[in-house]
Amino acid sequence: MATTDRGEISTGEVAANGLTFGTLEVGSGPLALCLHGFPDSAHTWRHLLPALADAGFRAVAPFMRGYAPTDVPADGCFSTGALIADVDALHDALEADENAVLIGHDWGAIAAYGAGAHAPARWRRLVTLAIPPPALDPVLAQDFEQLKMFFYGFIFLMPEAEELVAADGMAFLDRLWAEWSPGYDATGDMDHVRACLGDPANLAAALGYYRASMGAAVVGCDDYATQQTALGRTAPQPTLYLHGERDGCVSSKFVAAAAEHLAAGSRASIVDSVGHFLHLEQPERIDESILSWLTD
Repeated sequence: MATTDRGEISTGEVAANGLTFGTLEVGSGPLALCLHGFPDSAHTWRHLLPALADAGFRAVAPFMRGYAPTDVPADGCFSTGALIADVDALHDALEADENAVLIGHDWGAIAAYGAGAHAPARWRRLVTLAIPPPALDPVLAQDFEQLKMFFYGFIFLMPEAEELVAADGMAFLDRLWAEWSPGYDATGDMDHVRACLGDPANLAAALGYYRASMGAAVVGCDDYATQQTALGRTAPQPTLYLHGERDGCVSSKFVAAAAEHLAAGSRASIVDSVGHFLHLEQPERIDESILSWLTD
């Protein structure tokens, strides 16, 4: 684990929303909650966490619901509404206040948009990476080239998806990383992914995010209906949205339109020479942009 002026990144546990979340944490001060996506883990924030701590934040990165060591939820719900409820509960469990900030990548970005809209008083500013605001979902769904990039989501609806993804040491996920961030060596990141999703229950949980978002496997999610509706609203916090020019998961051509669906005072930018995992490909550059935004 990295060491900073504020100490070493530590592992921990936090009870929130009926789950025990595994966490990585460092620093003290206002909460900076960092949410990872797929196929990834809390270790994706290993560069940003120390930088946040040195800037005076309590930087916490939970392993998202279903990703070991975090519990697989007994209710089987992986809707975005459930993710938003987790974020709210983590804010409470970590005893954060209105000065907290929220940072998300991929699924974590979707959760951040929703959590910012659902409980705006909890979060001072947002940072989202690689995923545009949910208001653009219909636009993405009508773009043929983008739909081809989303092929994996349709595969995840198949009954044999777990078997396919788990085969050959999760080689399918290795290929996704290579497609989404061309030229980036994800060997270490995939080691963490295999540790998080090696158990069939954890892998099924990660795929459950996609099944829930595409209208399947929604049993048990009624309790999160209010949170789910927040996705239809624009988060009111000033938001920094960064998207890699070479992103092979979501095309950067939607960034200009995304800017129209962010709160006043927000900024949407394309970052050249990086792909989907931009915060890992050029961490110093991305960390600097995030810290400048959060400390302005």
